[in-house]
Amino acid sequence: MTTATAHPTRTARPRRPWTPAQIVLTLLGTAVSAVFLAPLAWALFTSLKSETEAVEVPTHWLPHDWTGQAWTALFETGNITNWFVNSLVVSVCVTTIVLLVAALAGYGFARTEFRGKGVLMGVVMAGLMVSPAVLGVPLFTTVQQMGMVDTYWGMILPQCAPAAMVYILYKFFQGIPRELEEAAFIDGAGRWRVFFTIIVPLSRPSLAAVGIFTFISSWNNFLWPYMVTNNPDLMTMPNGIATVMNSYGIQWAQLMAGGLMAGLPLIVVFVFFQRQIVAGVAHTGLAGQ
Repeated sequence: MTTATAHPTRTARPRRPWTPAQIVLTLLGTAVSAVFLAPLAWALFTSLKSETEAVEVPTHWLPHDWTGQAWTALFETGNITNWFVNSLVVSVCVTTIVLLVAALAGYGFARTEFRGKGVLMGVVMAGLMVSPAVLGVPLFTTVQQMGMVDTYWGMILPQCAPAAMVYILYKFFQGIPRELEEAAFIDGAGRWRVFFTIIVPLSRPSLAAVGIFTFISSWNNFLWPYMVTNNPDLMTMPNGIATVMNSYGIQWAQLMAGGLMAGLPLIVVFVFFQRQIVAGVAHTGLAGQ
């Protein structure tokens, strides 16, 4: 004999009406989003115009004649694939080296005591006050003397002096309880094992944020790759897009198409790693409390 068990019916909760504060915040967020999305929409619509229509005055948002001529011309006249690969190689290498250097330096400043530590930390922080443009000439001279002009390493190594990233990880490492490391030392673990098995796993949010910020900065870097290489085969996306012009002036439709292609990887990175960015910034901010 079977007995039927009655399941309680779930009643839908009545939806609460929006408060005035929620309405204001929603409208404000929508307005801010529209301001940030407007340039992307303008670039997309301009890339779908003909070159003649793109420079018409007065300007208009939507194209009268929708065409993919600018995208086709960009792939035919420009070496987009090569530019993309170059940017990817440079950005990934810079991000990897910066993560390794910044993590080791930040941990060293946070956990070890040595003579001249305060002076050395001051020198590192002084790097935040110097504009990269000021260092262009001495860096180029150094790279030239080392024979790395028109090479990948010439574009990569000068971007691997991350004073800001060292400070971010330094402040985060200071917030990690020392008891975790002391317990590992008692169990016989060495400094390197503690760093890679305890510190690094606990620092994933901050390391992710540092890596994403470094990747975005390296991908968007125009000045240094422009200075250190004259080889068209080594152009990165920003440098390659800057060549989209001829004797008649800038090809605006092609320029907008190239800009969208250059920004697409950054949008993808932010969409998929936005949680890591927020978590990394939040953890880093709390570490100094």
